[in-house]
Amino acid sequence: MNEQANSQTSNQSGHQTIHQTSNQAVNHNNNQSFNQSSSQNSQASFDSKQTFADIYQFSIDNREQFWAEQAKRIYWHKEPEQILDDSNLPFAKWFVGGETNLCYNCVDRHLAERAEQDAFIWLSSEINQELIETFPTVVDAFKDLGNNVELYTDYTKRRLTYNDLYKEVNYFADVLQRHGIGKGDRVIIYMPMILEAAYAMLACARIGAVHSVVFGGFAAHNLAIRMDDAEAKMVITVDAGLRGGKVVNYKSLVNQGVEQATVKPEHVLVVNRGVLPFEKKAIDVDYATQRRISCEANAIVEPVWLESNTPSYLLYTSGTTGTPKGVQRDTGGHAVALTTSIDYIYDGKAGETFWAISDIGWAVGHSYTIYAPLLAGMTSVMYEGLPHRPNPGIWWRIIEANKVNILFTAPTGVRMLKKQDETWMTRYDVSSLKSFFLAGEPLDESTANWLTKHLGVPILDHYWQTESGWPILSNTPKFNHKPHKQGSPGYPMYGYDAHVINEETGELCKAGEKGLLAIRAPLPPGCLTTVWRNDERFISSYFGLFDGKQYSTSDYAVTDEDGYFYILGRTDDVINVAGHRIGTQEIEEAISTHPEMAECAVVGIQDELKGELPIAFCVLKDHEQVATTENRFRIEQQVIGAVVKSLGGIARPAAIYFPQALPKTRSGKILRRAIRALAEGNETGDMSTLDNPTAIDAIKQSMKDY
Repeated sequence: MNEQANSQTSNQSGHQTIHQTSNQAVNHNNNQSFNQSSSQNSQASFDSKQTFADIYQFSIDNREQFWAEQAKRIYWHKEPEQILDDSNLPFAKWFVGGETNLCYNCVDRHLAERAEQDAFIWLSSEINQELIETFPTVVDAFKDLGNNVELYTDYTKRRLTYNDLYKEVNYFADVLQRHGIGKGDRVIIYMPMILEAAYAMLACARIGAVHSVVFGGFAAHNLAIRMDDAEAKMVITVDAGLRGGKVVNYKSLVNQGVEQATVKPEHVLVVNRGVLPFEKKAIDVDYATQRRISCEANAIVEPVWLESNTPSYLLYTSGTTGTPKGVQRDTGGHAVALTTSIDYIYDGKAGETFWAISDIGWAVGHSYTIYAPLLAGMTSVMYEGLPHRPNPGIWWRIIEANKVNILFTAPTGVRMLKKQDETWMTRYDVSSLKSFFLAGEPLDESTANWLTKHLGVPILDHYWQTESGWPILSNTPKFNHKPHKQGSPGYPMYGYDAHVINEETGELCKAGEKGLLAIRAPLPPGCLTTVWRNDERFISSYFGLFDGKQYSTSDYAVTDEDGYFYILGRTDDVINVAGHRIGTQEIEEAISTHPEMAECAVVGIQDELKGELPIAFCVLKDHEQVATTENRFRIEQQVIGAVVKSLGGIARPAAIYFPQALPKTRSGKILRRAIRALAEGNETGDMSTLDNPTAIDAIKQSMKDY
């Protein structure tokens, strides 16, 4: 079947618009003077002639007025009584006394104008016609779950309108309520990138439950820790997921997690995908069966109106050191911040298509696969699959077939494609793209230039954290504020009073002086409000600097004369060589200029004389280039020459290894701590998030071959 020819086919589910709810949405908006019209492309009342510099300065000098304007972008059931309560910094409360609902703002309020517009386009390159031959029960599972999918030779697709989404979220919310889940209850979601995971998140938001999505790459032990900390009343999972054609047994991992957890959930709600048979436990509940009950009853669950500062979700940091921290997000501030960001940062508009290639277990997936596009009335692409399967052209094909306007991913995925045949880039029409944003790790210049050459659209690095929930540093194509500088993630976004400070004195660093990236309290809306049930840890982890009113990003940075920021790496990824601090990213940037380089990672190892020494692990486009000692020596010297030329002799790598792969998490981040441990002859520690176990052996072999 030709997918492109069918890309514009209307949804075949037969659902009718729920006019009662559409009218309800209109009436709600009319009841409150604070609210804009039901159109989701409403803009804050700034003069269109204002520059971004004007907007930024206004957001710093007149915080409350600025955010009061932005608050008009969402629906408030009850208007805020106070825009900002900063009487107890670093704890800040936004839109105090206001009542809203995240799910209502994402779904219900669009029904009047966008009922038949796609809310989601779900695609899976893991499930296709060939796989169905191996797993024929998958087809039955789709039917049981009400999924009207289109099967193609290399992927499966479902288009889901806002009206469809409204119905599915109501069914899911009804199932949750019938199984005892209500306002304030915590629900763990442990699922792959499927639509039911989105329904689960939105259903929790609808009834006021607090969801915590746990990344599917985590092991049972990690799952148990999160169950205990959140005191989860329910876990939502699947029988199994698929990654790179391999079956991931989610249900077994949940069983182990429940067994290890001190606080046991009352129910495990299982979405059976028909991939892997499993033995039903006493606490298991089959979602398809329960959905059928809700569907036959035409269940409608009214949204629970929550005070703005009520927790919406918890997202745990990876916990490479110590117990994971539960980053707590609020409700109203979260909705306002994300809606504003779609407009001011991404220049997204209602009706356009946004594709954030990220797992929902990470902050990007939360913010820009699920919530932000829906808040803005856009279509969001949700993708289950890898960048290079079934072939390296899959991303570009999806862009062409679905007319994607804004793309957002991590550089690692792009670097993976960079190693492939470049003709895959030229087979598809990607002219619908107007910008390509990257985040999660620094974007190297060679990768940025490669993308620019092939796509011809702005390639925009930007910087943010799980804790911030939306960009701290970025570029703003909407305002054409400043020309984009490769190597820089941009400049501070509105609301962020960001600066580089001397970590010992707290004084502002001058342009060119390295220091710690910090943000003055109060943090803007949408950022973490505290660590779940641990205010002390919130302060000690993030506000331990000087007067206690400076948020530490734990990243070193430098600014230039034009006000652009450059991230030099985590504080624990900065190498101290004979008293000189060198960011690993600086060295990696220099190495990446070598024409044969696919990707690299630089770590610091302990040295008796100089404190630390940089060690480079380089993956070449063609590993055969270092098959002979002569060639290896030549490339080593070229790499060293590039580093010395860029940064001076102090940054010269003490050793250069050539592994065939680098160890990465399933989200694509390079596990530098593991590389560092191997380089120092130490144990790697927790490897539960590792995507490619053979990469560890590749690192060991490269050092053995040295």
